[in-house]
Amino acid sequence: SGDMLIGSLLDAGLRLEDLQRELGGLALSGYTLRAEPWEQHHIHGTRFHVDVELEEQPHRHLSDIEALIAGAGLPAGDAERAAAIFRRVAEAEAHVHGTTVDHVHFHEVGAVDSIVDIVGFVVGLRLLGVERVFSSPLALGSGFVQTAHGRLPVPAPATLEILARAGAPTRPSEAEKEILTPT
Repeated sequence: SGDMLIGSLLDAGLRLEDLQRELGGLALSGYTLRAEPWEQHHIHGTRFHVDVELEEQPHRHLSDIEALIAGAGLPAGDAERAAAIFRRVAEAEAHVHGTTVDHVHFHEVGAVDSIVDIVGFVVGLRLLGVERVFSSPLALGSGFVQTAHGRLPVPAPATLEILARAGAPTRPSEAEKEILTPT
């Protein structure tokens, strides 16, 4: 979750004001950023939110998102990393849907919240001086999520494709199965 990733960067010292300033060049409107202290199971952290005014989001193609990123005035490294993330997602989506990258419509990932999360995480890493990120094996999750394509298993097929292509280590989740709804 982009919200959790950026929340962790805020806990590590990223200033919300700096993130807002850096994201100001994105040609997106109708959203605000906020962060609040958060606790779950006696673990404290920061919960990051992208509050979006419009519920209906346009379905964007990779070229639309690349143009948003290219026009944002970000440092070249940030723009390249953010665009590469969206390209990876587009390649996985194209594979599972049996189409080409140019024909992939981003639904949830093309929404303002997801664009801000992905670009914001890349920007936040740079602002904190993080050069490499390491992870323990990823919990795969279970259950189902309601998407623009209907009810999909968790992890979704495109997510599994991304993990497989990256050779990311995974592990089963211990969480109870539930139906998740995007936020």
